[in-house]
Amino acid sequence: MHAHGMQFGLWVEPEMVNLDSRMAREHPEWILGPSAGAGPSSRHQCVVNVAAAQAFAHLLERLDALVTEYGIDYLKWDHNRDLHEAVQRGAHGADRPGVHAQTAALYRLMDALRSRHPALEIESCSSGGGRVDLGVLARTDRVWASDCNDRLERQSIQRWTAQLLPPELVGAHVGGPRSHTTGRVADDSFRLITALFGHAGIEDDLTARTPAQRAALGRWAALYKELRGLLHGGQVVRADLDDEATQLHGVVAPDAGSALYCWARTETSAPGQSGRVRLPGLAPGRSYRVRIRTEAGLPSLHQVTGPVWCTAALDGWVPMPGAVLTGAGLRMPTLNPGQALLIEVAAQLPAN
Repeated sequence: MHAHGMQFGLWVEPEMVNLDSRMAREHPEWILGPSAGAGPSSRHQCVVNVAAAQAFAHLLERLDALVTEYGIDYLKWDHNRDLHEAVQRGAHGADRPGVHAQTAALYRLMDALRSRHPALEIESCSSGGGRVDLGVLARTDRVWASDCNDRLERQSIQRWTAQLLPPELVGAHVGGPRSHTTGRVADDSFRLITALFGHAGIEDDLTARTPAQRAALGRWAALYKELRGLLHGGQVVRADLDDEATQLHGVVAPDAGSALYCWARTETSAPGQSGRVRLPGLAPGRSYRVRIRTEAGLPSLHQVTGPVWCTAALDGWVPMPGAVLTGAGLRMPTLNPGQALLIEVAAQLPAN
């Protein structure tokens, strides 16, 4: 991987143990649970008592050895077992609550591993969204918002996750055309545009894609690299819309000199036309230019053609006063469900 100019990552779940394992057989006292014995397993797993000194030392040594031996650059740190029996075993059956000690020990474990490998990146994953607390955020580079990779679901998932977290901390991956969590099929353009607004990645078997689909992924990746500074350094904005089937969200540069917006429709709704939508975050007194980015593809419209500005913006920049964009708004095309449009805005260049 390194020889190809890439980084190598490993998906790990350090706090879980299979009961049919050498560690569980040799050290049953390391399993988090009551003195009476661990209850039923989940996914063939029980939880390791990280707060136990010897268990902590073992996990740290094993993780350190893996990262060192294989030159691991990134760990996807998963945690799928609920803490149903989160008690620490005490002497003579004097069990005590273990959630706080377990959590504090996890923080110490991450801190110790990062101190040995300062360049190591860690993504927090717990079935997606199950471990996104301030302590974890202080020790990781990003979080996995949800195991659901359905693009329709992701529009909502990323919307509400972004109420608290910036896009660069939220993993957003392009999956295959058919979602493995819902079975729903989505157009390539909708999948690509949705995944653009986050810590983007590809989670798919590329050998199963056509040459045209792989070429589209390449264009999307180049677009993401081009706009990453804006997407990861700007202000997240959202328009207040009456129609809950539509969304307009975006990222605006700190100086309001550039922006990228996503206009999306998730389902059908009563309004026959989308009407005008104000673009939040821009400066009313500035002059702007608007264009539609087509690298990720174009949406299917629920009308013969889009507004005039939309058609013109497909061919290049269209000048627009900031007062129009922020006050009157743009007439938005009416999209079919499961469709999205990518709109770029930039401050107008001064005349020569």
